[in-house]
Amino acid sequence: MKILNLFELSAQNRAKLAALGDVEVIDGDKLGGNAKNIDVIYGWGKPAESVLAQSNKLKFVQSNSAGVDYLPLAEFKAKQISLANVSGIHAEPISEMVLAYILSFARGIEASHAARREHNWIGDQIRNQIYTLTNRTVVIFGTGHIGQGIAEKLKAFGVTTIGVSRHGRLAAHFDRVVTDKSGTVEAAKADFVVNIMPLTAETRHFFNPAFFDQMENQPVFINVGRGPSVDTKALIDALDTHQLAGAALDVFENEPLEATSPLWEMDNVIITPHISGGFREYGQAAFNIFYKNLTTFIQTGTIAINQVNLSAGY
Repeated sequence: MKILNLFELSAQNRAKLAALGDVEVIDGDKLGGNAKNIDVIYGWGKPAESVLAQSNKLKFVQSNSAGVDYLPLAEFKAKQISLANVSGIHAEPISEMVLAYILSFARGIEASHAARREHNWIGDQIRNQIYTLTNRTVVIFGTGHIGQGIAEKLKAFGVTTIGVSRHGRLAAHFDRVVTDKSGTVEAAKADFVVNIMPLTAETRHFFNPAFFDQMENQPVFINVGRGPSVDTKALIDALDTHQLAGAALDVFENEPLEATSPLWEMDNVIITPHISGGFREYGQAAFNIFYKNLTTFIQTGTIAINQVNLSAGY
């Protein structure tokens, strides 16, 4: 079995793969004429496109990300190629990041940092405006591993947590969960709105002018989901017209964010460069999923965990 590696593999993990038996790992820069012989791809990139076009043996792709909207899902489905993601490993880092964003706004860190540019000591101005999280409401669009992780941390601060999902079924650490249709109504009354939805045809530009126009409580909007789920112009307009009190943005429609974007200059906007899901041990965490899946794939031709529904897109 030939595996095209387009992510990171330590010497120890390469040895674990070799111990599985007839397994050969080929790194992307050494693919050469092997494209037609690849059975499995770990990660994704330009060499993978050559394999997809040439190989009739390719049957399993292990993504090194949770979101898979950038992959040719329709072609995978047509060629009966199984796909797995690394969903689950992002819950802790992203939930910590969202908590940091929320505390930055609630406790005046964001405002103080913005004032620092002008050497402006704003203590007397904001002391009566900052607040604790007790009895605040956070609406989270997405109730999977990450959404539950965020909700769990917020419950420790006395926050009311409302989840929004397609099915509306109650999930751990949420006070209640509503469907997408009711999500905007709940968000309109919230203190914070968090997006962690996957990107699908239904969620593209989900957060649009019609959504932001209903934000009567001027919440802070946080996006750690997918950039294209937010209409950027609508978001900027909502910030300009104070429909939103602020925003914390880790993902964008176009990345890197254009140098000319007005978002850079807004004092009530926190910008991070798509790092919310990152952590030092990411490579090992992703490999653990890949190794488990590869083992069962070799034994039975099936995927053990995190198989993506190619029709749904997640």
